[in-house]
Amino acid sequence: MQNRYFIVDKKVLPEVFSKVIKVKKLMAQDNTKTVQEAAACVGISRSAFYKYRDYVFELGENSTERTVTLGANLSDKSGILSDVLNVIAEKCANILTINQTIPINGVANVTITIEIGIDTKIDSVLDELSKINGVYSLKILARE
Repeated sequence: MQNRYFIVDKKVLPEVFSKVIKVKKLMAQDNTKTVQEAAACVGISRSAFYKYRDYVFELGENSTERTVTLGANLSDKSGILSDVLNVIAEKCANILTINQTIPINGVANVTITIEIGIDTKIDSVLDELSKINGVYSLKILARE
């Protein structure tokens, strides 16, 4: 069964949904807070939080951004990875993870997972990255 989502004004929803969002925000802002403490601060029970936490999101929190994992073979020269990261940042993509192998025969394998907004075209990111001197190969390994 496919999930279906609705956008609903919070004015018509039970107050517990807004409080679940508040608990999530409290816990994100203060990592030392327990669920019990955060729930007590906003006036709901722990069980109410756990019941709804995976189903209630603020608009934008569970957005339509795409996650793309890129694989690249880069020259083992100073500044090449930095150039790659700068292009990704310039294209308004958010870098989530970077994994690099130890260079062998002057080539390092790098896996970079990025989050791309709706306005960003992955093709334009790949085009710019392929223009960098020292990027030997580049491919998309996964998309979400």
